[in-house]
Amino acid sequence: MNRRGFVAGAMAAPAALATPALAQGALPEIRWRCASSFPKSLDTIYGAGEHVARRVAALTDNKFQIRVFAAGEIVPGLAVADAVQNGTVEAAHTASYYFVGKDPTFAFDGAMPFGLNMRQINAWLQAGGGREVLQEFFAGYGMVSLPAGNTGAQMGGWFRKEIKTVADLNGLKFRVGGIAGNVLQKLGVVPQQIAGGDIYPALEKGTIDAAEWVGPYDDEKLGFNRVAPFYYYPGWWEGALNLSFYVNKAKWEELPQLYKDALESACRDSTIETMAKYDVQNPQALRRLVASGTQLRAFPREVMQACYRATFELYEEIAAKNPAFKKVYDHWRAFRDVQYQWFRVAESTFDNFAYFMHAQEQQRR
Repeated sequence: MNRRGFVAGAMAAPAALATPALAQGALPEIRWRCASSFPKSLDTIYGAGEHVARRVAALTDNKFQIRVFAAGEIVPGLAVADAVQNGTVEAAHTASYYFVGKDPTFAFDGAMPFGLNMRQINAWLQAGGGREVLQEFFAGYGMVSLPAGNTGAQMGGWFRKEIKTVADLNGLKFRVGGIAGNVLQKLGVVPQQIAGGDIYPALEKGTIDAAEWVGPYDDEKLGFNRVAPFYYYPGWWEGALNLSFYVNKAKWEELPQLYKDALESACRDSTIETMAKYDVQNPQALRRLVASGTQLRAFPREVMQACYRATFELYEEIAAKNPAFKKVYDHWRAFRDVQYQWFRVAESTFDNFAYFMHAQEQQRR
């Protein structure tokens, strides 16, 4: 036996074991297509999907690459869930409430009227059991859903006429996303589900009377201020919008664990990144809009109260006939109750006092 050869081999073995799997080329090269629900012109919300793709590539030494396609490049923005489900694409970046027509349970993964703010929905999905309770629902559609971006609280939208009473909602043709349309139907609104890139022409031509999208930064880009003078707040239907990265379940299960971890990490990072960008961009955009003549209005308290009552009446009606919705709703509502108690004690008290004092100081200047 060659003793020197044996020793050299023994010494080399630990080094081989310690070499990262990627460096050994042990992991496969994977190429996915991701269909976005958003146009490229909306760099923040569309960019959240691109951010995921960039981070996944960086974390896997470019072995796992995801190419993002804007709404309409492969399928229309509101058809991306079907594309993932039937395997046309491996993934999609979207807002789950676009698909409440399939089942209102989808809304929990996006935004619920009079629901959770950004921190609360992030807590519910990441650490409060929200994703776990939604897993069974999404599995029924052959998908896995990962939180991947957030807009924070949204605005109430652009209106051709002022909203002074609940009666002013009757007959209003309003582009509004998700389950909020069902709530507003109870108050006489005619809801319209229109993808982001198609809203402006509908509002300009008078096909609709009002439209909401996200907030000042995106709304300014879409030009809504040029065709509707009144800008309302708050968007009570979206105290925060969680964006979702849908993955075909079979494709997810084929991924090596390292790639799953990389995708999970990239999606969490995108949530932080997207929220930070909106928090920087929205205040500046709102100032520009108001300076250019936009008339900022708060929804009257009477309208807010009517919408609140209609919201929870609707939830109870849906829960009574939809077991999937009821299962998630019971979990979501219990979490919401505890969160509201805590936020009223600390967060809300601090915020309201600080904002009040700041307003007083501004008036004295």
